[in-house]
Amino acid sequence: MKEATNSHLKEIVLSLPDSPGVYQYLNDKNEIIYVGKAKNLKRRVSSYFNKFQESVKVRVLVKQIVDIKYIVVPTEQDALLLENSLIKKHQPRYNILLKDDKTYPWICVKNEPFPRVFKTRNVVKDGSYYFGPYTYIPAMRTVLELIHNLYQIRTCKLNLTTEGIRQGRFKVCLQYHIKKCKGCCEGLQDEKEYNKNIEEIKFILKGEIEKIEDYLQEEMMKAAQELRFEDAQALKEKIESISNYRSKSTIVNPMLTNIDTFAIEIDGDDAFINFLKVTNGTISQAYTFEYKIRTDEEKEEILATAITEMRERFNSHSREILVPFEIGFEFENATISIPQRGDKKKLLDLSIQNVKQYRFDRMKQMEKFNPEQRATKLLKAIQDLLKLKELPVHIECFDNSNIQGSDAVAACVVYKMAKPSKKDYRKYIIKTVEGPDDYASMREVVQRRYKRMIEEEASLPNLIIADGGIGQMEIIRQVIEDELHLNIPIAGLAKNEKHRTQELLFGFPPLVVGLDPTDQTFRFFASIQDEVHRFAIRFHRDKRSKSQIKSELDITGIGPKTKEQLIKKFKSVKRIKNLTMEEIGKEIGSAKAKIVYEHFKGNENEGK
Repeated sequence: MKEATNSHLKEIVLSLPDSPGVYQYLNDKNEIIYVGKAKNLKRRVSSYFNKFQESVKVRVLVKQIVDIKYIVVPTEQDALLLENSLIKKHQPRYNILLKDDKTYPWICVKNEPFPRVFKTRNVVKDGSYYFGPYTYIPAMRTVLELIHNLYQIRTCKLNLTTEGIRQGRFKVCLQYHIKKCKGCCEGLQDEKEYNKNIEEIKFILKGEIEKIEDYLQEEMMKAAQELRFEDAQALKEKIESISNYRSKSTIVNPMLTNIDTFAIEIDGDDAFINFLKVTNGTISQAYTFEYKIRTDEEKEEILATAITEMRERFNSHSREILVPFEIGFEFENATISIPQRGDKKKLLDLSIQNVKQYRFDRMKQMEKFNPEQRATKLLKAIQDLLKLKELPVHIECFDNSNIQGSDAVAACVVYKMAKPSKKDYRKYIIKTVEGPDDYASMREVVQRRYKRMIEEEASLPNLIIADGGIGQMEIIRQVIEDELHLNIPIAGLAKNEKHRTQELLFGFPPLVVGLDPTDQTFRFFASIQDEVHRFAIRFHRDKRSKSQIKSELDITGIGPKTKEQLIKKFKSVKRIKNLTMEEIGKEIGSAKAKIVYEHFKGNENEGK
């Protein structure tokens, strides 16, 4: 059965054309489980079957494919549009999923006599005009407020038929008396004048502020020439209001017009995309959304899909699309640009800033409401990166600290569920090693640590990390595998000349694991290395400081316990030197106090 399926798939792949198109993968239940787009159908589909897939998700997908269907289209843009349409229709299991359950409001210019202009979330195909959707609600409120302040249009829901107005069926309301409406319901404003205002409103809603300003300027000059000074003054006030609105809403160069800008950030299985639409220097749409990645789509593919989705959703026909990198797809009637400088670069940077902030807020929100989910996601990334059999919920890291072999110590920090477990931290004074021998010190500490854990039947770590390179890893391996016969993965963290985390080593023989320094996994490992180094250094300093204090208290007749007692009580030798015999005696007794007091006073006299 499996051989027959493979043979069938091979025949389809061999017959695929070298053309743009959309392909669909079907399972044994004849369900569409994946829809993809391609500039070259044969090359793209072949890539699923002609090589070993590193991604587990893709391997799972390929195993379920029993049939392939495809549709050839004229252009890449058609492939993007068709893919988007098929994904919405079939919602295949392995396609990226748009995580968007929001319904954004629109501004409606109602198709009716004396049209109303109002906010709505329901788009009805009745000939009305809809502008939006508005993802930034304050911007929508601002433009509605401007419209109702500039134009005295009605807000009532009366069915103002010509016959009804002529017969006097309607009466003016409070809106008329406070000069918010001109009383069209009683025929006090004719429909021609009212509709002229509606046309001006449409220009404002389209973002074509310059056109309405030019038009009102002409009307004002005409009214002034005809000595209609009150009308001219009213028009002047309108122009000033629109100019004020325009200055507040313009945040980029007014010369930038009809541009769509996109930026993307990927975090594990989540892709965040920001969309900014600019009209006449004004950001008329600002929307950030999220995709759930089901297989291993490249960021270029995800961004191309997002561009298609957003341009369709917001009915955008912008002639230029700004993106942060090449996406490999072309769009009909639009050019793709990657700005390097100037106002367009500033606009792209603004989009990138928005998507980064959105990602940061979402991650913080996830961590706040479900910290375990965030930790599990990070640990799963480490498990996949190092191909570990178990999720590394328990990680331990070792570091040594000494100065020319003196006061040699070591430290072990413990992380559980990606968080420091400080109650499990351990400090070690090196007992069996003479001189500065880091390898021998590491061997002693690892032996002591895990022999005791085995004896106490304590839970062993899922991953051990050495603060060092290949040599330190090999020492740990010899103890763990050869002596204690344990099977625990071992990694190493090497530093550069500036003593910063440079690379992660794993496996035997150890190999460098490629990690981007900005990746959260790299930052997590770097934080572990910084923590174990801090803990070891602090312990070493404390021990060295106490050793120095104790050496000054090496007095005949004063034992170790008395030294500890004095240090604990008085903190420093300097303070002890300045005490009277009676003050010292209160802590250690008069006989010992006399010895200490006379020792320091005698040393003082010798120095004179």
